[in-house]
Amino acid sequence: MTLQLQDRRSMCVSQVRLAADAYLVCLHHALTTEKEEVMGLLVGEFSKGKDVVCDIHSAVTLRRSDKRKDRVEISPEMLIEAQQRAEQMSAASGQELHIVGWYHSHPHITVWPSDIDLQTQAGYQQMDSHFIGLIFSVYNDDKKTKVGSHQVTCFQATNQSPEGESPQYVRLPVPIEILPSPTLATNNQQALDNLCSTLYEEQSEFLEQSRQQSQKHPLTHLHNVAVMVQSVCRLGSLVLGPLVSSVEEQLRHINTTTRHLEQEAAYLRNLLEKNNVEIPKQHDIHC
Repeated sequence: MTLQLQDRRSMCVSQVRLAADAYLVCLHHALTTEKEEVMGLLVGEFSKGKDVVCDIHSAVTLRRSDKRKDRVEISPEMLIEAQQRAEQMSAASGQELHIVGWYHSHPHITVWPSDIDLQTQAGYQQMDSHFIGLIFSVYNDDKKTKVGSHQVTCFQATNQSPEGESPQYVRLPVPIEILPSPTLATNNQQALDNLCSTLYEEQSEFLEQSRQQSQKHPLTHLHNVAVMVQSVCRLGSLVLGPLVSSVEEQLRHINTTTRHLEQEAAYLRNLLEKNNVEIPKQHDIHC
């Protein structure tokens, strides 16, 4: 039994480091709906030494293949597509990146994984023992202050049943740290862009289903169209908001850096003049 416990621990990830912009993608994806769970995959790398550390650089948002409120599934096609994206990111960055985990949301419920979540996580760990899971609990209001809050947890699953018996999976908590990101990385910016089109496609699919079900009731269909337009506008503002904020933040960063460089250039120019050093003209400088 002790040996089995040691084997389980050796397969565990000791720490997860999540880039802040990847966290932003996951959180805003989770906030797009308070009625269903959403999910996606995480791209990063494992550093395997004495302890296994998982660095998550990007998030890949996925469409819901199961429309039930408390179910999220990854189809084989989605997994292949996400792996292809990870390979593209790897080629562009020069790092060896791959799918390291998954995330999903828990709207209006606790952040702790359900039995189904643990079974799903255990299934992923059969493919990769280091595979990790993130859960974002959103739309939870404090009953006294009425202030909304959200939580995130990282976990793996382990079977606590003796060998030969039906598996009973329990949560293995994994420490998580959110690392600052100076800017919104291109991959995560694209993920937010793709999220807009993904949500629109989902809404369009729902609208088509309602149209087929209400062919004899045109007013019902018109009502559903109005609801879809309202929903798309709300989702658009929710997703595009962080993109606009990111561009504004990058612009402020560029302006601040430009001012600092101009001040440094003026200081160096004055220093050269005081020491009677001739400042070469731009066309005289050769690389």
